[in-house]
Amino acid sequence: MDNSQRRVGVIGGVRIPFCRNNTAYAEVGNFGMSVKVLGALVERFGLHGLELGEVALGSVIRLSSEWNLAREAVLSSGLAPTTPAITTARACGTSLDNAIIVANKIAAGQIEAGIAAGSDTTSDVPIVYGERLRKRLLAVNRARTPLDKLKTAFRGFSFGELKPAFPGVAEPRTGMSMGDHCERMAREWHIARQAQDELALESHRKLAAAYDAGFFDDLIVPFRGLKRDGFLRPDSTLEKLAALKPAFDKSSGHGTLTAGNSTGLSDGAAAVLLGTEAWASEHGLTVQAWLRDAEVAAVDFVRGEGLLMAPTIAVPRMLARHGLTLQDFDYYEIHEAFAAQVLCTLRAWESADYCKQRLGLDAPLGSIDPAKLNVHGSSLATGHPFAATGARIIATLAKLLEQKGSGRGLISICTAGGMGVTAILER
Repeated sequence: MDNSQRRVGVIGGVRIPFCRNNTAYAEVGNFGMSVKVLGALVERFGLHGLELGEVALGSVIRLSSEWNLAREAVLSSGLAPTTPAITTARACGTSLDNAIIVANKIAAGQIEAGIAAGSDTTSDVPIVYGERLRKRLLAVNRARTPLDKLKTAFRGFSFGELKPAFPGVAEPRTGMSMGDHCERMAREWHIARQAQDELALESHRKLAAAYDAGFFDDLIVPFRGLKRDGFLRPDSTLEKLAALKPAFDKSSGHGTLTAGNSTGLSDGAAAVLLGTEAWASEHGLTVQAWLRDAEVAAVDFVRGEGLLMAPTIAVPRMLARHGLTLQDFDYYEIHEAFAAQVLCTLRAWESADYCKQRLGLDAPLGSIDPAKLNVHGSSLATGHPFAATGARIIATLAKLLEQKGSGRGLISICTAGGMGVTAILER
């Protein structure tokens, strides 16, 4: 999105409260949450019957029947049924990626407005059978006669084949979970347990204060009896957090990641409306902030780089394009997959060696003002339905900038697979 392209406005966003898996939304699933959040966006901005240029909606964990989730949700949203939709996934960066997809189309003049959204559930997950039974069933389907089908079905069959397989959180290339990888990062960057717990506690305190101040009144739509995020613990203390046992490295005696300083398995959905200033004005709407630019990067985590360090690479590339420094921001929204991951990112940008050897910079990017980081809390307190987090962050940051009246915000999201999605919002 350079100066020769049209400016892309963030008009606003909504979400449902995020909650722990197997609680309030256990029976809803991605389709139900997607319809709810899109419908809420339609209600808030008066989009009934309107044809938008694109709805990009994604989910990381979805049923095979949800292969066209975005389009199906649009057809139940109140938007014109002539609105096209695309279903996407890039792990935790999904809905920020969707904002980039829609924004690029707007900037290029292909569309005037669109929606970026994401939904994820770890309650209603696809359950599949093992490879042997899967191949057996395919062979039965290929068999021509009833007798052949019967023989194929039972030849060499064992009851062990009936054991179901649930979605895993391990990286296929390493067999390690994201938490295991982050433990390695915490050791590499010497991130102490207490620092992680302090960041987690701050996230809860900031989110609770923002709720009490009414900041989320127009951003969150009550759903299934919830009005606030189910992960929020305003009464948490450092003592309570310190009492928790390691959640990933349970045997070495040096594990620092716990259920308190790591995001829990979550259900939820979020959406944001993007458009040109002219389109917004035509429909009686105003732009909260401008999506100025975005950048995606990846790291070679299989050969030893930190799995969640890709944003450290994406951000300086983006800054260089615009002649900005890391300090040229009023707000920093760094997704809290783990408290340790946020602290590793900040320490890397402060490291002269890392910035020179890995980023090719003459000097470190430097420190940021902690008072500007995740000012209304982030994923440790809200929860983290993978595909919904980006849209949550965009809506939060755009409102912050609108309230301030001017300024600039940085978004940084790490993802599974060793990738990072980042963006700049301005007003």
